[in-house]
Amino acid sequence: MLIVQKYGGTSVADADRIRKAAARLAELARQGHQVVAVVSAQGDLTDRLLEKIGSVTSAASPRESDACVSAGEQAGLVTDSNYGEARIRFLREDRIQKELERGKVVVVAGFQGIDRRENITTLGRGGSDTTAVALAALLNADKCTIFTDVDGVYDKDPRKYADAVKYHHIGYDEMLRLCNGGAQVLHDRCVELAKECGIRLEVRSAFSEETGTIV
Repeated sequence: MLIVQKYGGTSVADADRIRKAAARLAELARQGHQVVAVVSAQGDLTDRLLEKIGSVTSAASPRESDACVSAGEQAGLVTDSNYGEARIRFLREDRIQKELERGKVVVVAGFQGIDRRENITTLGRGGSDTTAVALAALLNADKCTIFTDVDGVYDKDPRKYADAVKYHHIGYDEMLRLCNGGAQVLHDRCVELAKECGIRLEVRSAFSEETGTIV
């Protein structure tokens, strides 16, 4: 089975959380699965990088900003040149597939790509979700799991409302309605892409074994 897992910023915010994520990935590999992990920047690192840019200049171009906030490492995801809100077009080369065939766990920096002129691009807020779904589609993955700091999708923020109701299953359109209403558990473009490609998503907590939500 080919499995794509995405770990958000809170899921890799410190060494203990990174080790926990690594142990989960290693266990899947030991079970014989092919594994691709998409990781976000730690904690609020992206926000702090953007603040740094603003403290230096108010005239940074979108192209320069994308180069600054990305890690600069590419897995072959080619995008358009809409800096800051780029859309993935295709997966270039076959390095990921080759590494999977060698039995490696492939770790991909989410949120970013590269355009046809070799410029670094970023996918906008929540872009690591989109990276995970795109890789799941392009690699024909059997499963795509989005790990976050809540144990699934709720009708409202469970961290603010004690009466929030958890969905065990939710359709793409209903999930998009929640995204457009301000829910931040998934990126709307990630859901749109999952719907377009027929990718089944599982949203679950990185910090517990609670059953999550299937989208």
